[in-house]
Amino acid sequence: MTEYRNLGRTGVRVSPLALGTMMFGARGNTDHDDSVRIIHHALDSGINIIDTADVYSGGESETIVGKALAGGRRDDVVLATKFHGRLGDDPNENGNSRRWIIREVENSLRRLSTDWIDLYQVHRPEPGTDFDETLGALSDLVHQGKIRYIGTSTFEPSAIVEGQWTAERRGRERVVAEQPPYSLLARGIEREVLPVAQRYGLGVLSWSPLAGGWLTGRYRTGAEQPTSSRAERQAARFDIAAPGNAAKLAAAEALAVLADEAGLTLVQLALAFVLEHPVVTSAIIGPRTFGQLESQLGADKVKLGRDVLDRIDEIVPPGVNLSALDAGYTPAAVTEASLRRRSA
Repeated sequence: MTEYRNLGRTGVRVSPLALGTMMFGARGNTDHDDSVRIIHHALDSGINIIDTADVYSGGESETIVGKALAGGRRDDVVLATKFHGRLGDDPNENGNSRRWIIREVENSLRRLSTDWIDLYQVHRPEPGTDFDETLGALSDLVHQGKIRYIGTSTFEPSAIVEGQWTAERRGRERVVAEQPPYSLLARGIEREVLPVAQRYGLGVLSWSPLAGGWLTGRYRTGAEQPTSSRAERQAARFDIAAPGNAAKLAAAEALAVLADEAGLTLVQLALAFVLEHPVVTSAIIGPRTFGQLESQLGADKVKLGRDVLDRIDEIVPPGVNLSALDAGYTPAAVTEASLRRRSA
C-alpha cells in the first residue's frame, strides 16, 4: 500500500513516486493510446501526482495527459506542469514575464483539458525578469482559481530564498515546492538546495533520479554506447569519453555491484536512495514504455540499510555532482563573459 507524503506544508498528500511525462509524445513514445495506458497503470498502482511541462514535445505531452485524465480521473490526481521554455519564434513566447504566464497558462489548461492546475512551476530562473513580476502573475492565477500552488524547478538556493522573501515583503502567494535534479550520480543539491527547502518548508519533487538512464544498467565499460533521443539532444551529458561521464560510468558500475549484493536492481537502488533523503517528497520517474514503468514501480517500498547507504557515500561522496552538466542550470554569471570581465 502506498504511503503518501506531505507536499511541503500545503496539506496535499502525494505518492513517493511521481509520474513524469517528458517521454510521451514526439520526444519518446509517439503512440498516444499506449502512453495513456502507461499513465492509467501508474495511477492504478498508487501514483497520484503527474508532472509535465508545456515544452515537452511542444505541448504534446500535456495533450496526452489530458486524454489520460478524461472520464473522471482528474479529481484524484495532483497535476503539475511548467512554463518558461521557448514555444515559438516570437521573442515573447517564452520566459517568466506576466505577459507570457497569463497567455501560456490558458494554453496549458486547454491542452490538459482541465479547469485548474494543482502545481504551476517556473521551469527555470530568468534573472532578467523581476521575480516579483513572476510571483505577482502567479498569485493572480491562484486567486482566480486557475492554479492552486506555485513551484519552481532547478533554482539555486539564493533564488529559492529570494522567492520566499519576495512573497513575504510584497504580499504574494509563496512558492511551496522546488523540483531539482537529484540522483546517486548528482548529489550537489545536498549542499544547499535541500537544506534551504527544508528551512522554508518546501516540498521537493526531484527529477532525473535515474540520471538520464545512467542508472538503468545500460551503460557498461567496453560496451557500445547506448542510443536514445535524449542522448542525441544532449550529447555532452552522455559522451562516455568525457571525463565527468567516465567518472559516472565507473560509479554506476560500482553501484550496480552494490545493488546486486543487496538483492536489488540498480533502478531500485537509485530510486530508493533518492526517496531516503528526509527532505525529498517524491522522485519523478519518466518511463517511455510499459516495461520501464514496471521496473520502477515498488521502489518506494525498498528500505536501504545503513551499511548500503555508507557504501554509496564511499562511491559518490555526499554533495558531489560527478559531472557539472548534471546540475541542470548554469547561471548567466558563469556562462556570459560580459558579466565576469570588465573589459568584455
